[in-house]
Amino acid sequence: MAEQLEDVYARRFGELDAARKDRIWREIARYLQRHVDRDAVVLDLACDRGDFIRNIVAGEKWASDLRDVSGHLSDDVRFVQENGLSLTRSLPSGHFDIVFMSNYLEHLPSSEAVIEQLRVARELLKPGGRVIVLQPNIRLVGGAYWDFIDHHVALTEKSLVEAAELAGYRAEVVIPRFLPYTTKSRLPQSAILVGAYLRLRPAWLLFGKQSLYVGRRT
Repeated sequence: MAEQLEDVYARRFGELDAARKDRIWREIARYLQRHVDRDAVVLDLACDRGDFIRNIVAGEKWASDLRDVSGHLSDDVRFVQENGLSLTRSLPSGHFDIVFMSNYLEHLPSSEAVIEQLRVARELLKPGGRVIVLQPNIRLVGGAYWDFIDHHVALTEKSLVEAAELAGYRAEVVIPRFLPYTTKSRLPQSAILVGAYLRLRPAWLLFGKQSLYVGRRT
C-alpha cells in the first residue's frame, strides 16, 4: 500500500509542486496558528511532506504517515511511520493538544473508517484537546472530487460534523468555504497573495471548495 501511494504522489506532484505547496502552507499555517497555542503538543496525521507541521509553531511536533516521509521533515519533528487507524499502538494516548488532518479522510475506505479515524485521534488527544480538519467538500467541488483515483469517501461540512460528533467532538469552528480545492488552482500562489486571500473572507465565498473544521474532545 505504501509503495502504491508513493507512486501515485510521485506522478501527481513534482518537485516544483512541492516547493509551491510549501510557500502556500507557510501562509495557511500562519492563519491556523490562531487555533494552536505556541507551546502545544501537535500531531500532523497523514502528514505527507509535512507542509503543516514544518510551518506551525508548537512546543512539541509529531508527524505520522503510512509512507516513510521523514526525509522531508525538519529535525524538530518526531516522525512515526504508521497506518492512521492504528496510531494508538505507536503513539502515547492522551498526549496531544492538537491533531491535524488535511486532505486525508476522503482517502479512507468507508464512512465507518472516517468515524474510526476521528475516534483514534480523540484517543490521542488530551481532555479538551482539539482536532483540526481541512477537507475538500464534495458539495462545492462536484464531480472534480473524483478526479483523484484514491478518493473513496464523499464528505461535506455537514457529514464531517456528524462524523466528528459520533466520534466524540463538539464543533467549535465550521467554515464550509475556506480554501480552493487544490494547490494547482488558477489562483495566484505567491506567499503575499495567499496571505491576502486568507485575510479577505469574501473571496472564500467565491473560491473556497475546502472546509475547515475545528472540534474539541468532549
